[in-house]
Amino acid sequence: MTLLQVLELSVRAGEARLVRDVSFAVAAGERVGIIGESGSGKSVTSLAVTGLLARGLTASGSIELDGHEVVGAAEKSLLPLRGPVAQIVFQEPLTALDPLMRVGRQVAEPLRRHLGLRGSALRDAVAAAFAEVALEDPRIARAYPHELSGGQRQRVAIAIALAARPKLLIADEPTTALDVTVQDGVLALLERLVAERGMALLFISHDLAVVSRMTERIVVLRHGAVVEEGPVDRVLRTPQHPYTTALVASARALDSALDAEGAA
Repeated sequence: MTLLQVLELSVRAGEARLVRDVSFAVAAGERVGIIGESGSGKSVTSLAVTGLLARGLTASGSIELDGHEVVGAAEKSLLPLRGPVAQIVFQEPLTALDPLMRVGRQVAEPLRRHLGLRGSALRDAVAAAFAEVALEDPRIARAYPHELSGGQRQRVAIAIALAARPKLLIADEPTTALDVTVQDGVLALLERLVAERGMALLFISHDLAVVSRMTERIVVLRHGAVVEEGPVDRVLRTPQHPYTTALVASARALDSALDAEGAA
């Protein structure tokens, strides 16, 4: 069953096209990666999927999310999709989280809005949501975002995204702002939760190693257009497009340099 179908999606900022005729699909339970350098249109594409494009950006083409057309849809009709159908984990949780609201209330909001929980049922669900992302200290729920570490904030963001049990989780560079050790922990958490819940995953990154770990199929973007698509192993081992070949070569060169530095 196709959960997300993107057909000839274009996104414009005035006369400039940020995304050009992008097409791809994500099946229920499938893990798909979008890879490309900065400015390739990855994040803009992910925002378009849930109708969250910034003011001044316009989309054309078609985005069908769980049978609902997103392009051109009224905001009122999109609100019920954000949470139960699709949710995003953003790159920088400090800016994604409300700085003036305790994180426990932020986790509670989708549980109240989409699942209708109140009172003790809501409190229990909030505690369970924190425990699921390995934040079991009750003091964390009473903290504000700036009082938490980067890894804790990203785990809170994941708890919020998963609270309404979405069918599709969109992770937009979710570990870029974290150090390597914390990054590995967050990726392991996402892997576990996606597998346990049987969710579909759309993972956006510039890091080939991370994408190969997290996904089974990959879409390569360059200058806002798809240049290659296929199973991760095939694309990374035998890339067909010169741009993909250059990305893979750069990643291998960086890995070799890091290995040599570690051995020195």
